[in-house]
Amino acid sequence: MKKITILGSTGSIGTQTLDIATQYPDQFQVIGLAAGSNLQLFLEQIRQFRPEIVAICDKSQFAALKDAIASLDYSPIVLAGNEGVVEVARYGDSETVVTGIVGCAGLLPTIAAIEAKKDIALANKETLIAGGPVVLPLVEKYGVKLLPADSEHSAIFQCLQGVPNRGLRRIILTASGGAFRDYPTEKLASVTVQDALKHPNWSMGKKITIDSATLMNKGLEVIEAHFLFGMDYDDIDIVIHPQSIIHSLIELQDTSVLAQLGWPDMRLPLLYALSWPERISTDWERLDLVKAGSLTFREPDHEKYPCMQLAYAAGRAGGAMSAVLNAANEQAVALFLEEKIRFLDIPRTIETVCDRFVSQNTATPTLEDILEADRWARQEVIHCCASISC
Repeated sequence: MKKITILGSTGSIGTQTLDIATQYPDQFQVIGLAAGSNLQLFLEQIRQFRPEIVAICDKSQFAALKDAIASLDYSPIVLAGNEGVVEVARYGDSETVVTGIVGCAGLLPTIAAIEAKKDIALANKETLIAGGPVVLPLVEKYGVKLLPADSEHSAIFQCLQGVPNRGLRRIILTASGGAFRDYPTEKLASVTVQDALKHPNWSMGKKITIDSATLMNKGLEVIEAHFLFGMDYDDIDIVIHPQSIIHSLIELQDTSVLAQLGWPDMRLPLLYALSWPERISTDWERLDLVKAGSLTFREPDHEKYPCMQLAYAAGRAGGAMSAVLNAANEQAVALFLEEKIRFLDIPRTIETVCDRFVSQNTATPTLEDILEADRWARQEVIHCCASISC
């Protein structure tokens, strides 16, 4: 039985990981849980899984959490705030920490888990996008495994099993195209938040669904793939694949192309990250290629999706630029979800903020540099958008 900790337990990644723990109680034991602010769901999870330590990031809910737990027939450690989440990440004899916290908020808890010599099931893109220059040396120093738990990088990781060193030539990330893949570019000026949240294939949280609509999610995955697999940006491509059956591909030096296929279901990459190198038999719906029908592909439209090119540029710039890109995107998406800016203001704002950071960028940022770049970029977005009106 593998002991696991889940950060972001009430979010999409967290709840699906707990579904796996429910289905396979002989395989996984939940040691720690950390949540954001959904107190009711968090309490249900605590009652069901009885973790040794819990934390809620929203400090205003700490008293209510403690009162509710006092009525239980066992007494876990109860913490709150960002520092509480960090303590959960590093706690006890948990072997693997699932990082399901959205955004750069997941960086410090992930570092704490690595320093506690715990393997990471990485579902938080920002850990590497913002913190790659700091995180990768720590992974090597502490000898832990960094296992991708999102669908695209899991697909690449699965395809790489058995591939010899220097056998990889190119990575091909597939993208659904998001909510607006069939919209003409000129229509994007008038789309609403509700339009952007209508993802055709996947059920995800609001932030990642908006990232899918802008295709920033794919740009961020390019940066993550660079750090995870050591590939040059020139050797990482994106292709639109509307059916979301092929989750990504690799091209080998002899031109062979390997792909991982499956129904759009986040449980599969999560299960593989938790069980690797083993394969656990499931009763989930098996892929039927006849039912899936045609699999189609097309080149992404860079005019329609400018965020992709912004991500490539930030990745190539190095230093803390990808941290600025990520923070600017998070802040701009939050403003869009609050209907304070328009959809097309998202890439415009990100580009402006990244341009303003060029003179401040350093080649080898420290953790403090990255955190300061993140803080600066968020504030800069607010300044940029102060005059924007929906």
